[in-house]
Amino acid sequence: MNNSSLLLLSFTVGILVVIQGGINARLGILLNNTLLATSAALVMSASFTLIAVFMTVRELPNIDQLQSIPTYMWFTGGALSFLAVTLFYYIIPRIGISTAVIFGLSGQIIFAAIAGHFGWFGMPLEPITIKKVMGMIVMTLGIILIKY
Repeated sequence: MNNSSLLLLSFTVGILVVIQGGINARLGILLNNTLLATSAALVMSASFTLIAVFMTVRELPNIDQLQSIPTYMWFTGGALSFLAVTLFYYIIPRIGISTAVIFGLSGQIIFAAIAGHFGWFGMPLEPITIKKVMGMIVMTLGIILIKY
């Protein structure tokens, strides 16, 4: 897949996050419980993921591969997903979907720049440049203009 396709796909993911956040936050309101909405979303997500795994995975990892994975990696991503999704569903009805997404996106961009700069999580190094800093400043000003 070429870079343009990947950028378009990333943009589409952003749209999907807003749609699912709105729908599932509303589910939490209708159920009168954010955790029930989170549970429904994550159970359905796990179900669709398992279907995709069964349809696409041709070879499972061997025991040596499984044992070489640090223990924390088996649960940290899931715990962070649970926390992020639950908080998103809790926050959206209280401050609005655009505000929640805008502030969430700003946190993602700023933290991603820092994590990329240091190559955290085993990712490729992406040094912070003046251009990136200026982009984050412009984005922050945009958030202020959108919100206030």
